[in-house]
Amino acid sequence: MPGNGLWRTKSIEQSIKDTDEPETRLRRNLSAWDLTVFGVAVVIGAGIFTLTARTAGDYAGPSVSLAFVFAAIACGLAALCYAEFASTVPVAGSAYTFSYATFGEFMAWVIGWDLVLELAVGAAAVAKGWSVYLETVLGYLFGTGTKTTFSLGGVDVDWGALLLVVVLATVLAVGTKLSSRVSMVITAVKVLIVLFVIVLGIFYVKGANYSPFIPPTAGSGSGESGVNQSLFSLIAGGASSSFGAFGLLAGASLVFFAFIGFDIVATTAEETKNPQRSVPRGIFGSLAIVTVLYVAVSLVVVGMVPYTELATKAGDGSHKTLATAFSANGVDWAANVISVGALAGLTTVVMVLMLGQVRVLFAMSRDGLLPRKLARTGRNGTPARATILVGVLVAAAATFFPADKLEEMVNVGTLFAFVLVSAGVLVLRRTHPDLPRAFRVPWVPVLPVLAILACVWLMLNLTVLTWLRFVVWMVVGVVIYFAYSRRHSLLGKRISEDQVG
Repeated sequence: MPGNGLWRTKSIEQSIKDTDEPETRLRRNLSAWDLTVFGVAVVIGAGIFTLTARTAGDYAGPSVSLAFVFAAIACGLAALCYAEFASTVPVAGSAYTFSYATFGEFMAWVIGWDLVLELAVGAAAVAKGWSVYLETVLGYLFGTGTKTTFSLGGVDVDWGALLLVVVLATVLAVGTKLSSRVSMVITAVKVLIVLFVIVLGIFYVKGANYSPFIPPTAGSGSGESGVNQSLFSLIAGGASSSFGAFGLLAGASLVFFAFIGFDIVATTAEETKNPQRSVPRGIFGSLAIVTVLYVAVSLVVVGMVPYTELATKAGDGSHKTLATAFSANGVDWAANVISVGALAGLTTVVMVLMLGQVRVLFAMSRDGLLPRKLARTGRNGTPARATILVGVLVAAAATFFPADKLEEMVNVGTLFAFVLVSAGVLVLRRTHPDLPRAFRVPWVPVLPVLAILACVWLMLNLTVLTWLRFVVWMVVGVVIYFAYSRRHSLLGKRISEDQVG
């Protein structure tokens, strides 16, 4: 346990040893196929059903397919680093656990707090989107007057999002294997819907809609200027980050939200039968599948309608989705099918995001940085208390708070985690060169450095306002660490006992 104070590190040996504590032991029953399903389940969801059309209409135009490629490259580089870490340190907690072994306790806390942005906030945002689609589907069945929200004392209450979170929290508490089986069935449905979009949409593609492939930059009077434009375009003196080169880069940073999920595979390493082999396969398998589907869908959608018809209309609250492209071509029945598929797709996204958040919270609680009682597992081998807490927090956010801009907040948190994991590979190679590694990142240090640069690049193309919110969030996390976590750290207590002894 080298180091002290803020930079004390938890040895990899101790991390693995902690997984055998009877009260906090997780059940190992997941295979590489289960992990791939989890990855695909969370990635094919909000991004492919909503972000594709909106990013094309507001930022990138027909070049949205390139935006997906750029985001996939950054994710692929980070995935290599995640695979090495997860196969070497098969412990729940993902980036939090990896950072504890390399950068020390304070940075581990920071990344754990940061992962809340990716997982809990992301789950709440997607649950809101699920409720919107539920309202659409209920409208098909019972008429357009059916609503999933109502006003209570001047506060909008989203009962649809609340219902979803309660049901999924119950499924997660029952057991991770059941969660995998539920995900497998629903994921099969939404993959079929995505293939349906691609195959049917090809018949409505018009070559003229691909020109100009990268539309000219919009003027400073567009909605994406000032604090709403990307940080990079502001620094570089761009008028806005709508269309043009800046728009393409901003679009890549936005659609990055669509790829969030493969890192959640790493959070389940402790529950995997053969993590050294299964975790890398799960990560790369899910990332490869969704990249091909995303690029194909984006090419079809922008080919079906002019990108200008996919733009968000200011003031009318409109949200463009995949269904929009089919409605514009008079294929309303297909739009209805897509809406049902989106409802299924978003269900598994919320479930796997919550699963990842529970495992991170479990790992932090087991280390004493949060109350230890949250790390206790029940008869089913799942951390029921942590699951209930996450369910309550996500339900409250999804039920009472608007989801505007949450995608970008999720992105900045995830990219920051990717940067630390990629840097951690370099640190661990230097500090533990002889540690057995079932998977090794090739061409070190070149590929980890490229992963860091790619993620920082995407972060710079998020909006100024997103960066300001991120800084405030991190400050709150630092306050909590010094007020509670540092004093209750199990590692800190062990070091103190060793020094006294």
